[in-house]
Amino acid sequence: MKTRGSGVSHSVRALAGTLALLTLAACGGGGGSSAFDDRVGDASQYANQCAAPRSGTDPYTGEAYPDVQGTLANERDWVHAYMNAIYLWYKEIPSVDSSGYTASAYGSDYAALDAYFQALKTPNTTSSGKLEDQFSFTYPTAAWDALAQSGVTVSYGLQFAALATAPPRDFRVAYTEPNRPSSNDGVDRGAKILAIDGVDMINGSDVDTLNAGLFPSAAGEQHVFRFEDTDGTTQDVTLTAEDVTETPVQNVQTISTSTGSVGYLLFNDHIATAEGELKNAIQTLADDDVSDLVLDIRYNGGGYLDIASELAYMIAGPAQTAGKVFERLKYNDKNPLADTDSATTGFHSTTVGFDPSVADGSALPYLNLSKVYVLVGAGTCSASEAVINGLRGVGVDVVLIGDTTCGKPYGFYQADNCGTSYFAIEFQGVNNAGFGDYADGFTPDCAVDDDFDHALGDPSESLLATALSYRDSGACPSTSKRASLVSPVKVLRSPVRENLIVTPPQR
Repeated sequence: MKTRGSGVSHSVRALAGTLALLTLAACGGGGGSSAFDDRVGDASQYANQCAAPRSGTDPYTGEAYPDVQGTLANERDWVHAYMNAIYLWYKEIPSVDSSGYTASAYGSDYAALDAYFQALKTPNTTSSGKLEDQFSFTYPTAAWDALAQSGVTVSYGLQFAALATAPPRDFRVAYTEPNRPSSNDGVDRGAKILAIDGVDMINGSDVDTLNAGLFPSAAGEQHVFRFEDTDGTTQDVTLTAEDVTETPVQNVQTISTSTGSVGYLLFNDHIATAEGELKNAIQTLADDDVSDLVLDIRYNGGGYLDIASELAYMIAGPAQTAGKVFERLKYNDKNPLADTDSATTGFHSTTVGFDPSVADGSALPYLNLSKVYVLVGAGTCSASEAVINGLRGVGVDVVLIGDTTCGKPYGFYQADNCGTSYFAIEFQGVNNAGFGDYADGFTPDCAVDDDFDHALGDPSESLLATALSYRDSGACPSTSKRASLVSPVKVLRSPVRENLIVTPPQR
């Protein structure tokens, strides 16, 4: 049984005079062995006692919802017991008076429970000064269940990125989905948002209107955007949100050079449907007999760890990975999962069955590469970082081009209670060499600014051009160095797309 999980568009917390971005990350799970079930300890006595019990059947499991009538206090008790049992930093949980976390104070049961959950997170910081836990979060279970299983999300089929979040703001289209609504076809990568529904995006103070446009909540929702295209022309476009099926693997191509063929692929999400798309992409590149690979994961926030393992195997091949650890999970000192086989993930040489279009256990193609060029940025997170760390753990030379990655060597299993999915950091991942201390991200070998003036996969696009140049010379071209330090590009995405999802142990 694979972990359940998914997400749709999520509102972003707005701060006066600026636009706050959603920067959560996660991992999901569900079901499993007695060790998995028992790890929540005392939380089980409060489970499924709900202030607003659900009725009917869960469409993803086919089983009746387990909810019974309870109270919001029962749900808070479950949250506290759950955190105390599994949280990686459970010894750092602050003392919190739960009585103030009520629906009347926060507007809804969900908001009250989320606020209480957030209050229980460790306040400690890393050596660089950032919060130790930037990632634990909650999400409505029904919403979470849609994307990771099917790749369906309510969106325009456009991925937005922020180059500057405070006035003067700079928001661009990072990439587009092949399956986007036809009404949105006139907007391409690099287009800059000038206004939404008449509100100035660059300097406007009505952040509620801006957030509502950036993050549509329902299919059929429409908002008027004013864009400035890369050629300097402006256009007003009424964007329509629909249920969009994402295409996680795009722009697969072979680039001919004087020193051999180079494969390129854009990989945006470790969701279930990526399994078949990655398998087909690597097979295509293997058939083209590429001598090198440029893997573009600058916007990939993560997803299923098993898919990350499959990808790493397909890059490195069997000789470098046989019998090696892709990632080992380190839990707190009382979590029973630390002593189970599930604590270690090897390099998968066959499919594990996420994608129904691919037969479970199918042999994976591979490239047998000892070096790989990886395009990265601040949006490269979690399972994507695990690909980098896992390959380096078996001696593959991973050359990073772009910006510092997000820094998330952590993950968690999904825990559902009363229609809310909880994701508290439960473990840290380390590679075959025992390394996993990259909470401040991986630093690029060549620091390069994202290039919104060229299409992704265009050999003239700055990150790809730098990778091709480095491949020829073994050094960063002088044009790749930044004249000055700039803010990292922040990709606007839901929590499901910045995650490390680990399948639970089997019964």
